[in-house]
Amino acid sequence: MKATLIRRACTVALALAATMAPAVAAQPGDTDAPPHRSDIGAQARLLGEKIVPHKLPFQNTTVGGLSGIDRNPCTGEYVMVSDDRSVLQPARFYTARIRVDGAGVHSVDFTGTHPFLQPDGSVYPPASARDGKVVDPEELRVDPLGCRYWWAQEGDRPKSSSDPLIQPTIQFATRTGQYRGQLPLPRHYESTRQDWGLRRNKAVEAITFGDHNSTLTSAVEGPLFQDGPEPDLERGALVRVTQQNRQGDVLGQFAYPLEKIFTEPDPTSPWGPDTGVPAILAFPEDPSRYLVLERTWVAGAGFKIRIYDATTRGATKVQNMDSLAGQKIIPMRKTLVTDFHDLDLSTVDNTEGMTWGPTLPNGERTLLLVSDDNFAADEVTQIVALSIR
Repeated sequence: MKATLIRRACTVALALAATMAPAVAAQPGDTDAPPHRSDIGAQARLLGEKIVPHKLPFQNTTVGGLSGIDRNPCTGEYVMVSDDRSVLQPARFYTARIRVDGAGVHSVDFTGTHPFLQPDGSVYPPASARDGKVVDPEELRVDPLGCRYWWAQEGDRPKSSSDPLIQPTIQFATRTGQYRGQLPLPRHYESTRQDWGLRRNKAVEAITFGDHNSTLTSAVEGPLFQDGPEPDLERGALVRVTQQNRQGDVLGQFAYPLEKIFTEPDPTSPWGPDTGVPAILAFPEDPSRYLVLERTWVAGAGFKIRIYDATTRGATKVQNMDSLAGQKIIPMRKTLVTDFHDLDLSTVDNTEGMTWGPTLPNGERTLLLVSDDNFAADEVTQIVALSIR
């Protein structure tokens, strides 16, 4: 997500009971139903972390705003997308070698960078151009079949009616950023009128390949306008998760239960709480199972980063529902894998990207996550490695 909030200095440890999604019919935003964890329930332990120097200069660019990460099976390198909207340099991505094993994260060495190119071969203009071509890159996945890139940008729903409305896209690109097409998006992902569709900065931010690489699953960061209000201290919300084939046909769409806001904000702050789903990651062997990253920021309390093990098994298909408000549905079930405040990290920051890393000798998977520093001096670019079992 393009987090424009100013991060407050302190981070607090907060007691929070693990909340699971209901396995019974629920109203949108109701995440307090009894837990069910018969077939999901991964566990995590911290392997290590590495902080990338702030605004690291690399090949005439500024490293930062890293909001997505994926491992390239063809090269063994990692690809990270920057959400710089061509303000500092053209919208771009980075490649890096990250040395990680059971003893931690040993090094992060950037190896290359390329801008995303438009169909005519030009780079994207800065956000200030306001010509309808602006992009907000948020996620990048390496296609396991051929290792080209699929990347998501959440467009822009402007505050002013005089500025252009930019729809989100999921595009295809070569490993040097050349445009190769885009995936048709489900109709719910379009912003068609003021009280309908995607919220500003709460659009398509999470994509992942699954089901033996035949399916692309995407999640919107926050609830659609017609699906109900955003989470508050009393209630969570429902966000849509969509499975599509490679031609763009919708195979299934489900409601994922986003947690309520975890604490009261500082009453003196002009910034309201900000929460959503910035990343989703498929389990390769189970087409119904995902890791879901929830990122929340609250003024005076800082960031809350949680990872959930979630499944679409038994959940209601909602692709034919224009609105979830007032509907009796069964959301995806989920169980807490880890809360970053329970890990021995140097800081809990604006974590937005995650990917599978190498498998450890004991059979455990590694999970790598990256934080988006928003190019701000009081935030960091942090690489975190977990072991998942």
